Amino acid sequence: MAYPAIVFCAVIVIVTAMMIFIVPIFKRLFTSLNGTLPLPTRIVISISNVVASVWLLAVIGAIILIVVLMRRWIATPNGRRKWDAFKLRPPVFGALTHKVALARFCTTFSSLLSAGVPVIEALDIVAVNAGNQVVADALIGAQDGVREGKNLSAILARYPVMPIMLTQMVETGEESGALDEMLDKVATFYDNEVNATVDSLTSILEPLIILFMGACIGAIVISLYLPMFDYVKLLQRPGE
Repeated sequence: MAYPAIVFCAVIVIVTAMMIFIVPIFKRLFTSLNGTLPLPTRIVISISNVVASVWLLAVIGAIILIVVLMRRWIATPNGRRKWDAFKLRPPVFGALTHKVALARFCTTFSSLLSAGVPVIEALDIVAVNAGNQVVADALIGAQDGVREGKNLSAILARYPVMPIMLTQMVETGEESGALDEMLDKVATFYDNEVNATVDSLTSILEPLIILFMGACIGAIVISLYLPMFDYVKLLQRPGE
């Protein structure tokens, strides 16, 4: 996601620079000619007035304040739980976040079991490093169930965050005595799913961001040049 993020930041910088330095020049020119401006031009000039004023600093300060407050709220246990639950809801990125958390859980859990770590201790370690509090809560609940002598697969099946395919593979691993191998296969599956999703998103986002950049800059340029055609006609009239 680095390339789309860099391009998006470049768009913001370029548009802001145009609003602060370029648009005011055209504004002074239009004011001196005393003409009626088209609606798109008036909108661009109004945005430029806001960006070039102290309101821009107020908006930036408000954004920084919101980010700081959000980070503090997310740092709390309740905030972390709600934020991680929210990250699982968006249509595409939510599924991607879910698969990343499951792949991390399966990979770490499989490695710990292969190293001879007991299931309860392995679940404790995996819950801390799950990367998502919703998944961690399911693992903590599974840890309590395993202490009571219940099957891991049956406990995980109670949590909606655990897919049916994962719980079935865990059940097969428990019955065959090869739980670590089954988890490793599940981790490989989710890793492949994550890579495929990221590749698809990247291939879609790159042209969309380029189109967005062209549309933003093109709209500003066209809005600034729309009045020029009328002013040229006025200047070409005799006696003007």
